[in-house]
Amino acid sequence: MDWKPEKPPTAKEIAAKFRSAIADGAYPPGRQLPGAKGLAKQFGVALMTVQNAYRQLAEDGLVAGRQGSGTYVLDPKVGDPTAQESAASLRDLQQRLSHVTSQLSELQDRVNRLEADRSGRAVENK
Repeated sequence: MDWKPEKPPTAKEIAAKFRSAIADGAYPPGRQLPGAKGLAKQFGVALMTVQNAYRQLAEDGLVAGRQGSGTYVLDPKVGDPTAQESAASLRDLQQRLSHVTSQLSELQDRVNRLEADRSGRAVENK
């Protein structure tokens, strides 16, 4: 993976990068992910950070670890979505959630301004 973050990434950020790479087809079913130790060294993070990222991907149903062998992109059962399709769906959901969160923040700001205006008028009317 050709990713050079400016600061050491979190497990969540590492998982998101791999989720995106899987969605883009860079890691097709059956492909092994880079070794956790080497990746931890490359990113300047603790081994546990990479292991947590891989655990997140496993919880998403995208990868599975094989004891002593590594972590591999899952080959879906017949009728199940591929890891690429699942990762693309997860990426889409993350983008939608980010958009909704932004909209909620804007609405909260508007409500706060309206409440401040309202309480200011109530003080003037006394």
